[in-house]
Amino acid sequence: MTETLNSTKTYVVDTAHSHVRFWVRHLMISKVHGEFGSVSGAVDAVPGQPTTGLLDVTVDVTSINTGNEGRDGHLKSPDFFDVEKFPTMTYRSTKVTELGDGEYEVQGDLTIRGVTKPVALRAEISEEIASPFGGTKVGVSATGKIDREAFGLTWNQALETGGVAVGKEVNIQIDVELDRAAE
Repeated sequence: MTETLNSTKTYVVDTAHSHVRFWVRHLMISKVHGEFGSVSGAVDAVPGQPTTGLLDVTVDVTSINTGNEGRDGHLKSPDFFDVEKFPTMTYRSTKVTELGDGEYEVQGDLTIRGVTKPVALRAEISEEIASPFGGTKVGVSATGKIDREAFGLTWNQALETGGVAVGKEVNIQIDVELDRAAE
């Protein structure tokens, strides 16, 4: 079957090769790094035309791992993500703009704890390649920042010396491999 020009294709997140990582200030003196181990979703786009992409990603919040079981348990509690009520968070792109030099701005809606806010990510999007393991792949690396309190992640504790236990700003690093879905 011949591929039609400008035909939209679906690319599925390769869960084994995709990660959502973050870091946030801790006690105003260091950074705590963490990762969500379960990411799924898809992108619909015209091959070779990243600005046509529509991304829909779901993160299993229960898969959070900061390397400390006690902290992870607290992050899953109602003080933060409240995974009993909100086991997932989602990001749905609304627009992709080419910035030049292989960089793009991805605008979209991030939903955490039932709160949806617009979030812009800066992304590098690779060319589509033939995988030596079969099929074709595209890679995406994106970074962004969010104000956690805007999503209802408001727990904190004041420090005697001033400041707070957990910073407001969360830095995000997303690395995904996308497999072009079979037709």
